[in-house]
Amino acid sequence: MSISIIIAGLITGMLLGVFGSGGSIITMPALLYLLDVEPKTAIAMSLGIVAVTATITAMQHWRHGNVNLRITAIFGLFGVIGTYFGALVGVVTPVVIQLSVFALVMYAAAWKMLKPRPQRKSVGAAAVEECPDGNCDDLDYGHIAVHGIAVGVLTGIVGVGGGFLIVPALVLLSGLSMKKAVGTSLSIVALKSFAGFAGYAGAVVIDYPMMAVFTAIAVVGSVVGSQLGHRVPADLLKRGFGGFLLLVASYILFKSVLFN
Repeated sequence: MSISIIIAGLITGMLLGVFGSGGSIITMPALLYLLDVEPKTAIAMSLGIVAVTATITAMQHWRHGNVNLRITAIFGLFGVIGTYFGALVGVVTPVVIQLSVFALVMYAAAWKMLKPRPQRKSVGAAAVEECPDGNCDDLDYGHIAVHGIAVGVLTGIVGVGGGFLIVPALVLLSGLSMKKAVGTSLSIVALKSFAGFAGYAGAVVIDYPMMAVFTAIAVVGSVVGSQLGHRVPADLLKRGFGGFLLLVASYILFKSVLFN
């Protein structure tokens, strides 16, 4: 068994367990650069690996009451639609464009992670506190559905689960606490990743044995990540993850885009 698969699988699972996001951002470059998988195959396998890992991790959060099924259904349904059609577009999109978009998405995720936490004195923060469990009757479901489609399309085209976009959206739009946002994000990421994988499965060659090993290790990592999330300060984890994203995004741009 390749040490690269073990390391990448553990990191993938741990990120999903801690943040409810970030799995594909690690998985796709690992498959592409560490394991020499073809770009479109790497995107497809990344979606499949994250789909299974996120499902298992989401079930753990659900048992602890940290998954809002109503929001999962709305965001997930429209996200699945967007992801499937995004994957169909991704199959015929030039690799250099996919990797460029992927790197830009990573920069955006890094900015989110490194951005200082705002003071909780604004109207938005107050609204979140009034609806800590996302059960308010005046939720803007149309806005949630549109965001689901947009994130879904991005997921399908570049193989990113979109959790780093879903979590803040759930906190701001749906009024979920951070724990519920992470759990709900995982359930949505799982749905969208399965849809994206279905869009690629019949169009590209997939190394199923490698994907199975990677997934099994990622599941172990997700269990460790769930426990780690309760012990390590969240701000420290976010800053470290943000810095890592900057490095990987820059590497992708210089190696695969600027010098292709």
